[in-house]
Amino acid sequence: MIKNTLIILTAISAMACIKREKVDLIVTNAKIYSVDSAFTVHSSMAISNGKIVAIGEKETIEKKYESTNTFDATGKYIYPGFIDPHCHFLGYGLGLPNAWLAGAKNWEEVVKRLVENQNRYSTEWVKGRGWNQNEWAVKQFPTNELLNKAFPDKPVYIVRIDGHAAIANQKALEIAGITAKTTINGGEIIKVNGKPTGVLVDNAMELVRKCIPESTKEEKTNALINAQKNCFAVGLTGVHDAGLDTDEVFLVDSLQKSGSLKMRINAWLNPTKSNYETFVNKGVYQTDWLTVRSIKIYADGALGSRGALLLKPYSDDPKNIGIQVETTEKLDSVCKIASDAGYQVCTHCIGDAAVRLMIDIYSKYLDENNDKRWRIEHSQVVDPQDMPRYGKYNIIPSIQTTHATSDMDWANERLGDRIKYAYAYQELLQQNGWLPNGSDFPIEHINPLYGFYSGVVRQHFNGEPKDGFQMENALTREQALRAMTIWAVKSAFEENIKGSLEVGKFADFVVLDFDLMNDSIKDVPYIKVQQTYINGEKVYDVNQ
Repeated sequence: MIKNTLIILTAISAMACIKREKVDLIVTNAKIYSVDSAFTVHSSMAISNGKIVAIGEKETIEKKYESTNTFDATGKYIYPGFIDPHCHFLGYGLGLPNAWLAGAKNWEEVVKRLVENQNRYSTEWVKGRGWNQNEWAVKQFPTNELLNKAFPDKPVYIVRIDGHAAIANQKALEIAGITAKTTINGGEIIKVNGKPTGVLVDNAMELVRKCIPESTKEEKTNALINAQKNCFAVGLTGVHDAGLDTDEVFLVDSLQKSGSLKMRINAWLNPTKSNYETFVNKGVYQTDWLTVRSIKIYADGALGSRGALLLKPYSDDPKNIGIQVETTEKLDSVCKIASDAGYQVCTHCIGDAAVRLMIDIYSKYLDENNDKRWRIEHSQVVDPQDMPRYGKYNIIPSIQTTHATSDMDWANERLGDRIKYAYAYQELLQQNGWLPNGSDFPIEHINPLYGFYSGVVRQHFNGEPKDGFQMENALTREQALRAMTIWAVKSAFEENIKGSLEVGKFADFVVLDFDLMNDSIKDVPYIKVQQTYINGEKVYDVNQ
């Protein structure tokens, strides 16, 4: 008896002498969705030097680790930091001071908002974004007469919600030298009775846009910091910025290295000579915060402005098949440059003809079972013959589920019977077994939970349509979460360093007081992020 007691006391004493490892942060009393391969749920994790060193049950973590910094989650839910795998981060920030025109009930309200914004913030050029004629009673492109009356002496340039059409007033058209005789490849200048209406589609937009003074370095710096602040508030810890120039990538890199920009960014390069010489020809560039390994190109325009390239004419415009915004030769040449350099290609394709065109080009450079992870952005309308080609060539369909719920009230007018081949996210997912889901903000709202909701229920926030939109292509909750975390980073070759909460990965995570897997799906759009952490550092708190 005495011998047994001594053995027990010795064991207790030995355990007491075990020195626990000191770490920077211990998270405890949580429900942690790790989003690992088994979708494991834990209650605690230890973090040191910005990375997860252990994750498991509370007792196990507390037995091995100690810290002067403990985060008691009090039963809240923790998820990997949300990732937006297709957005315009810098562009969103630059647009924050301009008039926001989404939700305007008619053209008159658009002009009124512009006037009000100019009264508050007078600028050399009147700029705004978000108008959408499909939301108006008269679903037609407007003309610029009201703009001319409101701003006779100031140039006006306002971009449609999809970023593929704009309206300019007469002053702006004059500055750009646009007349009744002006034409452009890969775009359209809408005219009535031979006179430009001010509406510019796709490449025609550049005629005016290039006349607008370039944003200064200070303006771009402020834009990045302001965009970061808003993104942290909705749980975003990483973004893929779809199309940057050389100086903009350098600015992002410098701000990250100085510590003022903590957002992790996958920067896609515009196909410019400067970007080729500075980045592409020198190989992949990567830090803990920045990845440069992708080139962004455009095959067509957008469905809302009838610029999406279709195999057959628009159902509501029988003489129109859309716009191929770059020549096939140019698209092919960019793909060759990328292939030779080991870079990824990310191509904007909305229409079924654009999708087919790019898969035809991609197939020249992609062997079956390759791991180049070339992407087709949006993959919005896909002909059934082309659907299995995604899997054949391991092409990633990069989707935005909020596009489906934004478009579903009018897309059938454009597509007719082809609507059943549009926004086919579940079918696209099955081609490779995974896909990334982003927002394309500022085209859609920055909140990734809106994309989660749209992907799962395919309804407006008010629950319409009652039975959802083409629900055979809805995502499950687990798929929707993976698509904005681990699958999102996989589309950028980053799945080994982030995207899930596992040992050795960056400690980027989001705290919610809501269980995305089990609580009422109807409440998802109204969830408020409680805290956002990057590298184990709190970068946002709803109460601060």
